[in-house]
Amino acid sequence: MSEHVYKILELTGSSSKDMESAVHNAVARAAKTVRSMQWFEVTDTRGHIANGKVAHWQVTVKIGFTLEE
Repeated sequence: MSEHVYKILELTGSSSKDMESAVHNAVARAAKTVRSMQWFEVTDTRGHIANGKVAHWQVTVKIGFTLEE
């Protein structure tokens, strides 16, 4: 097993659907420009309320990716 060094990127994804979709949105957007992503960690969850209902989810994630040699 090789030894890895990881860099961590922190992003906040959002979705009007649910928390899981907010995570998927953050990871999908990062995947457009970041290579070698290996893991994510949810660090914060919050939302926006409109007219007494949940209108939007915001989920902050840390994404770990390996540094290239």
